[in-house]
Amino acid sequence: MKTLERIYQYYSKRNIISTDSRKIDEGCVFVALKGERFDGNDFAYQVAIEGKAACVIADRKDLPAHERLFIVENSLTTLQHLARLHRERCNIPIIGITGTNGKTTTKELVATTLSKKYNIIYTQGNFNNHLGVPLTLLRIKPETELAVVEMGANHPGEIAQLCEIAQPDYGIITNIGKAHIEGFGSFDGVIKTKNELYQYLRTKGESLKTKVFVNGNNELLMKLSDGMDRIVYKTTDNRQRTTDHTSPFLEIDWNNNNIKTHLVGDYNYENVMAAIAVGTYFGVEENLIMEALENYVPSNNRSQFIRSEKNEIVMDAYNANPSSMHHSITNFKNIADDNTLLILGDMKELGCESENEHRHIINLLKELNFDNVILVGEEFKKVSHGTDYINFNNVEELIDHINQNGIVGKRILIKGSNSTHLEKLANIL
Repeated sequence: MKTLERIYQYYSKRNIISTDSRKIDEGCVFVALKGERFDGNDFAYQVAIEGKAACVIADRKDLPAHERLFIVENSLTTLQHLARLHRERCNIPIIGITGTNGKTTTKELVATTLSKKYNIIYTQGNFNNHLGVPLTLLRIKPETELAVVEMGANHPGEIAQLCEIAQPDYGIITNIGKAHIEGFGSFDGVIKTKNELYQYLRTKGESLKTKVFVNGNNELLMKLSDGMDRIVYKTTDNRQRTTDHTSPFLEIDWNNNNIKTHLVGDYNYENVMAAIAVGTYFGVEENLIMEALENYVPSNNRSQFIRSEKNEIVMDAYNANPSSMHHSITNFKNIADDNTLLILGDMKELGCESENEHRHIINLLKELNFDNVILVGEEFKKVSHGTDYINFNNVEELIDHINQNGIVGKRILIKGSNSTHLEKLANIL
């Protein structure tokens, strides 16, 4: 019997995977992975002899032999192969979701909608990479009816690799914009990589039925999905209630129903419409779709609206690229009042396009007549000369400034790449 099949037999008894030697559940399969600050191989033999884990996967050749210890060429690759094998033996529909912006929010909305009718599993947080996707698939249990898998990438070929592991039947590309240009090489590289989801489904669709959900208002996505079996949803199909300074939350009129979401930003409209399209296709009742969308509350610093004792904050600091930054600033104008403040952090991984893209944002701020602006990071500092905007090299400098001077009575947009750590501001504003 092949090693992978033997490992799968151990795994299938409990359907539990662990990659943390401190968290070993009875009967799990422990996978020893290498990280930046740790090496699971250091603990592999100890986990094996303790006997709590059903078996251990490791890739260090010098470990002592043990009946529960499988030494493989590469632990991560074996984990991916195990996930693919499990997916092949689970005859359930899988929805793959990727895109530059909104993929995590769309995944959450789709998942919460489908969960009203089905037993589902879905990607936790944004754990959407070469490790996260296999771990998501390995959470599929015998009772699972649907899986929603988010796929992220910052280099060409990564979506194709994740598709080979997850083997989705359905696909959503939320949008395609400028992000991770350093890794993709160019915007064309971004397009080709995101399109790998469509390309996989085209190939699979030659033998098995596949389908994509496409925003009909997005010309690029309509072009890329031309000829595919697709369900097209449009942001013009339903009347959007534009947010204003009295309420930051998005409301939508859909099929004579008013959906009051907890989402900030008109840009979330297309994410809601994607969830409605998927829910409708899979037969979720209209009232349950409404209930799911109204009860969903965003987290993880993604378009969160926070009322503190001092200020009102739109916290959108999980990540930033030119398109998401543009959307956030433009939407914030709709809810701006006389006490508006923008705190913007650098957009990372833009390579040679960084200076131009940051300059575009400065020009947008001027065009929209935003005067009260704080900029954090070297990239914004390079292009903000001649403005009255306040610059800080990093968030720690800004925190010191706020602690000394205070910011009270403001409606604040906080937006920046995750590496600028603007989320630290939430506790002091």
